[in-house]
Amino acid sequence: GEAACVSVHGANRLGTNSLLDLVVFGRAAAIRASETIQPGTSHKPLASDALDKTLGEFDQLRHSGGDRSVGSLRVDMQKVMQKHCGVFRNDSILKEGIKELSKVQKEVEDIGIKDKSLIWNTDLLEGWELKNLMGQCWVTLESALNRQESRGGHARDDFPERDDKKWLHHTLARLDHKNKVSIDERPVVLTPLTDDVEAVPLAKRVY
Repeated sequence: GEAACVSVHGANRLGTNSLLDLVVFGRAAAIRASETIQPGTSHKPLASDALDKTLGEFDQLRHSGGDRSVGSLRVDMQKVMQKHCGVFRNDSILKEGIKELSKVQKEVEDIGIKDKSLIWNTDLLEGWELKNLMGQCWVTLESALNRQESRGGHARDDFPERDDKKWLHHTLARLDHKNKVSIDERPVVLTPLTDDVEAVPLAKRVY
């Protein structure tokens, strides 16, 4: 449910309300799978080097011998995000957050994994999680800086109003291997796919 899509709830879906996403998109995925997958057919063969890059990164992390522990780096990352990418944001806070996260990123290069084993290695697991969380931090900061409006759970003090003329679209963010974020967009579908329900007109959300 959390990984599906927020469109069935709108931009400010409340936490723990992912059941509708689970039901709607789970059913849609099952129907599509039944249409495209034939019983008894085999999977398409993977390229021989399909896992080389991921395994290489995993092995590099496992054998890293820097001076910084995973726990201390995670705390540094958390402090940056809590201070610079909280509920209410503005241009200067977000830009400062990007600078501070760059410092943490450099420290991540000095990470050290003491346990080199492959059995129940929580140090390695947390290191891999930190690597993934850092990627999410970059995408979150850059996306928040890019969207100059307030909508749903995204609130900018310097752009307090929702701007449908400029920002009524989904943001697609991509992160490259150098932690550079590129941002694209796709339109929001405002009309239902069936005639069972009517389209909900755009309106400002007020409480």
